[in-house]
Amino acid sequence: MVNGFSPATLKEALEIRARQQVIPYAGGTDLMLNPNPDAVYLFVNQIAEMKRIVQKDELLHLGAACTYTQLLEHPLTPAILKEAIALIAAPAIRNEGTIGGNIANGSAKADSVLIFFVADASIRLSSLSGERVIPIKAFYQDRKRLDLHDDELITEIILPTQWLEHYYYKKVGARKALAISRVDFAGLMTVKDGRIKHCATAFGAISGVILRRPDLDELLIGQTLAEASRLKAAYLASYAEVIAPIKGRVSAEYRKEVCLNLLEDFLNSNGIR
Repeated sequence: MVNGFSPATLKEALEIRARQQVIPYAGGTDLMLNPNPDAVYLFVNQIAEMKRIVQKDELLHLGAACTYTQLLEHPLTPAILKEAIALIAAPAIRNEGTIGGNIANGSAKADSVLIFFVADASIRLSSLSGERVIPIKAFYQDRKRLDLHDDELITEIILPTQWLEHYYYKKVGARKALAISRVDFAGLMTVKDGRIKHCATAFGAISGVILRRPDLDELLIGQTLAEASRLKAAYLASYAEVIAPIKGRVSAEYRKEVCLNLLEDFLNSNGIR
C-alpha cells in the first residue's frame, strides 16, 4: 500500500511539504522504477494550478504537472518542444510523465530539459514562505543535484518563445525509438536584416549537466552570414575545447565527434559555411 497525500490545491500541497518529509509525485514514471514502501508521497498530478499552459506576451508558462501528451496536443506548445517530447519513450509513458518530473530527475539526458536549456527558460519554485524564479541553468548544480529546498515544489517552467521558430534538433540514440540519448543537441538561430540576431546551442547526455555556453554563441550574434562563415573555424574550435564528454556506454571520443558534427551541421543549415 502506498502512503501519501493527494492535495486538491497548491496551497494545501505546500502546507504538507512544509510540515512533513514527502516525495513529490506527479506521473511517477521515474519513481516507479525504484519504489520505496516506506516513503510518503505527495501526489501533485491533480493540482489545477500546476497543469496550466498560459501565454503571457513572449513567455509561455507551463505547469510542472503538465504531461508530455498534454503538451503534444496543446496548440501553444512550440514545435521544437513537441519534437523532443515525441521522442520520449512510448505513448503510455508520455500520458503519465510530466515536465516537472523530467526536470526534477536531474539528468542531463532529459529530452525536454534540453529544450528548456537552449531557450534559457526559468523555473518557478514555490513554498509557503514565497516563490523563487531562477534560470534553469542555475537550477542544475551538478548531476542529480538541484537548487531545490526541502520545502519547495517545482510549480512552473517559464519558456521564452521569441527565438524558437527557427530551430535545429537532433537526438542520437541506440535505436530510432524508445532510446535514451547518447547525445542530443538543440540549436536556435534567427537571422534578420542580414544579421544574426540570436544564436543558442545546447548539448545533452555528454556530462553531468547539459552544456549551454552563451558566451561562445555570442561570437556569432550581430554578424552577417559571411562574417559568421569567416568566424566558423574559431567558433567550432572554442566548442572543441569545452566539450568533454564523460565515459559512458559509448566512448567519449565518439560522443565529442558527434557533438561537433551536429554543431557544424547546425551552422551549415543556417547558411554559415
